Amino acid sequence: MSENSARSVTVERTSTGHFVATNTRGGTISFGTGSDSEFTPVELLLAALGGCTAVDVDLATSRHAEPASFSVEVSGNKINDELGNRLTDLAVTFTVTFPDGEGADRARTILPRAVKTSHDRLCTVSRTVEIGTPVTATIEDA
Repeated sequence: MSENSARSVTVERTSTGHFVATNTRGGTISFGTGSDSEFTPVELLLAALGGCTAVDVDLATSRHAEPASFSVEVSGNKINDELGNRLTDLAVTFTVTFPDGEGADRARTILPRAVKTSHDRLCTVSRTVEIGTPVTATIEDA
């Protein structure tokens, strides 16, 4: 494992059902239980799936042409069964358009390959979900 491979965030409770995650660069995002407009942890997971692959696809296509529109919808069904709470039927759907022009034609041509490559190899979030990486939960002495 290289010294640059570690990733972490710290989650702190701000009030009942409300939290702030802080990354090592000082960025923050608030979330909660869904009792207000804040994202829930499940919605953050969906955003991470869409965001990860959107970054890959944007980098691959926008070097040829600036998109006229670029959106990614991520959906799934939250269920509770014998395996516990989880999401099923996860789907990532891109809607991307490019203006007319040679660079845009190239961007449109590589769009399907960029989406596939992100899904199959590049997007750390979707690869982790699909492969099924174990999660360890511990309690540290205060």
